[in-house]
Amino acid sequence: MNYNGKSSKLLDDAISQFSTLPGIGKKTATRFALFLLRKSETDVTNFVNAVQKMKQETKFCEICNNISDNEICTICTDNSRDKSIVCVVEGIHDVMAIESTSQYSGLYHVLGGVISPMDGIGPNELNIAPLIQRINSGSIKEIILALPTTMEGDTTNFYINRKISNPDITVTLLARGVAIGDELQFTDEITLGQSILNRKPFNS
Repeated sequence: MNYNGKSSKLLDDAISQFSTLPGIGKKTATRFALFLLRKSETDVTNFVNAVQKMKQETKFCEICNNISDNEICTICTDNSRDKSIVCVVEGIHDVMAIESTSQYSGLYHVLGGVISPMDGIGPNELNIAPLIQRINSGSIKEIILALPTTMEGDTTNFYINRKISNPDITVTLLARGVAIGDELQFTDEITLGQSILNRKPFNS
């Protein structure tokens, strides 16, 4: 890349790093790099330090596997949440999506993926065993399966439902206001919120 007629390997290297981010093309990466180039050294240092600190110090909740600044996340320690309901999601982005609806007040369990034999991902590669341990603790009354409406998501739903042996636990699915094949993180807040409120029994 030429900048003001002169090659800048330093600028090229920065653009290459920004280009590794999902959804960021070379034009956007160039805009980001030039923006930081115009910022003060203090601003850039603060930016870099925040990202580095996030990478080094972010933890995963020992209960639900959500991201956290501490050993237990703020959702699991919030006494105002309904601890008898656990919403099972694929990833952390799904927790963020559901929280943005303000329609759910229970807890979460982040699996870290879905069962996908084609990709070599089986139940043992996911956080399913800790989920079953939580269920067997006796304090949970409802499990909401909020996984992607894909073949892999449905397979994971079926597997988890088979693993729940307590007949007193209600297993529900999000209402199919979420279109088949959609991921929660790309679903609008109103549709996702209504899908949570109108969830239905899994076995139906």
